[in-house]
Amino acid sequence: MNRLITMQDISCIGKCSLTVALPVLSAMGIEAVPLPTAVLSAHTMFKGVTFHDLTDEIEPIIQHWKKEGLSFAGIYTGYLGSFKQLQLAEKLFNLFDVPLRVVDPCMADHGKLYTGFTMEYAKAMKQLCAKADVICPNMSEACLLLGIPYCENPDEDNVRTILKQLTETGCKTAVITGISLSGGKTGAYAYNRIENTYSCYQTDMEPQSFHGTGDIWASVFAGSLVNGKTFEEAMKTACEFVREAIHLTLEEENHNTYGTNFEQALPYLMTLM
Repeated sequence: MNRLITMQDISCIGKCSLTVALPVLSAMGIEAVPLPTAVLSAHTMFKGVTFHDLTDEIEPIIQHWKKEGLSFAGIYTGYLGSFKQLQLAEKLFNLFDVPLRVVDPCMADHGKLYTGFTMEYAKAMKQLCAKADVICPNMSEACLLLGIPYCENPDEDNVRTILKQLTETGCKTAVITGISLSGGKTGAYAYNRIENTYSCYQTDMEPQSFHGTGDIWASVFAGSLVNGKTFEEAMKTACEFVREAIHLTLEEENHNTYGTNFEQALPYLMTLM
């Protein structure tokens, strides 16, 4: 069984970060190894959230893993809340020789940085992304990594240019998520600089969006790559699973507004594998 480290926070309520990654990766037949960066009572859509920083625990954990001689099929990082955690993620990459390093540079949406983040943080995230094999930002994050104005409605040429520029920062492959190239469609677009190839997958767009779908997408995508799928297959699997999770959520009359019913879509994920 493949063993994948996932380094990000755990929001007890909210269906994001580790509360998504652990069940999704487990359902894909992967031993999910959490490296929690913080514990929150709920994600920040809620008010009065409690927060406990686990930064001081991270290095002792990874040093213990190293001492035990553990090996891993990959490392996948999500939301990292500080410069120190970015440095520790880079140390994690250096400490374990893994075939796959995936960075989801969670820091922005709709053209704006998340609360508490600055352009200096974006520059530091760029350094971590340079160490990755694959990065999967949304368009807001892609533009911040490059230090360019937010491209709200990109055409295919814009997307290709930005993807190529992202790989020039150091990563082997860049994937931009949430890309819509035609009405009623959404998906992801990738560029592999080693093979000099582009890949794109579009699926039907559901009428509503939800918090946490980027974390779901990245978890399925990273898990698919660890399981040996091609980039094209991994993008398709991730896009279709997110679409199904949203679809099932909207079918529930009194569905919650803070996340998707991705749990109900896990049987569908099995059919995509």
